[in-house]
Amino acid sequence: MRSNRAKVRASVSMAATLPMIAGALALGIPAAHAADSPARDSLKGTKPTWATAKADKGATSNSAQLKARVYLAGQDAKGLAAYAKAVSDPSSPLYGKYLSAKQVQARYGATKAQVKAVKSWLTAAGLTVTEVTQHYIAVSGDVSAAEKAFGAQLHNYAKGSKTYRAPATTASVPSAVSDAVLTVTGLDNAPHTATHDDTLPPPDSVFKNSGPFSSYYGSNIATTLPSAYGGKIPYAIKGYTGKQLRSAYGAGKYTGKHVRVAITDAYASPTIAFDAGTYAKKNGDQAWKTSQLHQVLPDTYTKTEECGAAGWYGEETLDVEAVHAVAPDADVTYVGAASCYDDDLLDSLSKVVDNHLADIVSNSWGDIEANQTPDLAAAYDQVFQLGAVQGIGFYFSSGDNGDEVANTQTKQVDTPANSAWVTAVGGTSLAVGKGDTYLWETGWGTEKASLSADGKSWTNFPGAFTSGAGGGTSKTVGEPYYQKGVVPDSLAKANSATGNRVVPDISAIADPNTGFLVGQTQTQADGTEAYSEYRIGGTSLAAPTIAAVQALAQEAAGGKAIGFANPSIYAKYGKKGVFHDVTDKPTGKDLAVARVDFANGYDATDGLLTSVRSLGKDSSLSAVKGYDDVTGVGSPAAGYVESYQPKAHRKH
Repeated sequence: MRSNRAKVRASVSMAATLPMIAGALALGIPAAHAADSPARDSLKGTKPTWATAKADKGATSNSAQLKARVYLAGQDAKGLAAYAKAVSDPSSPLYGKYLSAKQVQARYGATKAQVKAVKSWLTAAGLTVTEVTQHYIAVSGDVSAAEKAFGAQLHNYAKGSKTYRAPATTASVPSAVSDAVLTVTGLDNAPHTATHDDTLPPPDSVFKNSGPFSSYYGSNIATTLPSAYGGKIPYAIKGYTGKQLRSAYGAGKYTGKHVRVAITDAYASPTIAFDAGTYAKKNGDQAWKTSQLHQVLPDTYTKTEECGAAGWYGEETLDVEAVHAVAPDADVTYVGAASCYDDDLLDSLSKVVDNHLADIVSNSWGDIEANQTPDLAAAYDQVFQLGAVQGIGFYFSSGDNGDEVANTQTKQVDTPANSAWVTAVGGTSLAVGKGDTYLWETGWGTEKASLSADGKSWTNFPGAFTSGAGGGTSKTVGEPYYQKGVVPDSLAKANSATGNRVVPDISAIADPNTGFLVGQTQTQADGTEAYSEYRIGGTSLAAPTIAAVQALAQEAAGGKAIGFANPSIYAKYGKKGVFHDVTDKPTGKDLAVARVDFANGYDATDGLLTSVRSLGKDSSLSAVKGYDDVTGVGSPAAGYVESYQPKAHRKH
């Protein structure tokens, strides 16, 4: 279950020319020179690609009201990126030499003079400053003031069957403040939405799995159902629990003690404490300690209907319960965003960084790369870099729609998982056998065929692609240094001769057919609310699982923060016993499970639906020997957590 934020970019494009003399004075430019050079610098990516001449429907009304955020570049944007790289690179002499949040702000944050200059420019143009934080200045005003401030006319454009506002040219800022301005977000008002896929239970209503089940992989063979791929197949498991996942990914004696993990999503489940406590007790996990689970929530929530707020409750529940199941002693802080909009999600990430709420941050949300814009990418990357220099690592699910072709008709990756500054987590189908023994994994990719009416065959076997781990090659992000030499050129150079970022970096359990058991208070069929359990999956499961494994690794490292993990992960690639090299046919043949579901999602009143779900069939993506774009370097093996131990403590 990967919750895709409805990436509705609220806010607005703002652009235009400053009155030369008055504006120059406001910026502290001597009046004698103001008329000579009203220089401006462009803000790359502020004109969306769909704002074409052909789609242009004319100027936006001058009186239309707008809101925007001007993100601050701080004192030394290039220095920040350079230090974030050095402090994360095991081969650098600065590796692990992290800064405190206070030091980061003093060294890289915006100065009072920068904030004052930016505010003066915005107010001189007629905009109203509504909020000032250490990251951005929020403004509101009408179109005419926006056009004055940002040097670009706002027009209305046809996009599909709708009309939206956007800049007619790339927005710009006066050169006198260009060093202080990182970007401006919300430069169009088109909603960039992504929907939850079928791995997510319906919001506000109960979801339960029907049996028969396997208790571990292969424990219950579907002998009365038709064969698949030349033999009888097992029923889907009821749902793995913490003990099985800890064994599969080499937890050993480690529990995440003294390690802080944060989880960001939108909104907040009102029953999370009860659900997490009940689930742990029922499924053999360590009981939660007092003050082990915290929540950092906004004062108010917005756009609850538009974003499907209740649908995010299950996401939080999965994330919290999965982290605790794998790292039962880790301290968990849930940071809920006010909505599923980018600005609000950025605020949640910023809270983690500004207050150093955790060293490890799990994020099970995202959107397609085509919906990301350079302005927002810059704002996200700045937060990730500010985290990296403090020793904070971000883990993002890679998506649940494979190569996205079935979903969007275009082969693409997801964002923010495509950022070179985060760890993108791909997904697998996991087989844990008797005695919690790791058997194998395939890349997660599902083809589904239903049982025929006479029960003697599978209709159109193996069936159509339904879901799978996101991955592939970015079209917008360049190849990061840590992927060179590990990621094959056939992937890295798929979209350009110079190379691009390839997703994912690492992987873990995601397939809902070999998924994780969660417990949640849901609205039952009779309208009452009650706790119940169901099996779930998606890269929404993979991300918190890897975050929890990283908590174990940090404990193994003596509590030293891992920080931005990618350079370290790729440095470990190829070392014996560190990663499971996941392939789509680990047993030498195609694999599948049988699954029985309630037709109505909660009981047998309306009948049962029986299907075969193939494993390792991820759209055009394939898990192969070595690095691949379904599972990255693979999943953590028995030696992964131990590989973070100081050398003197490792087993030989």
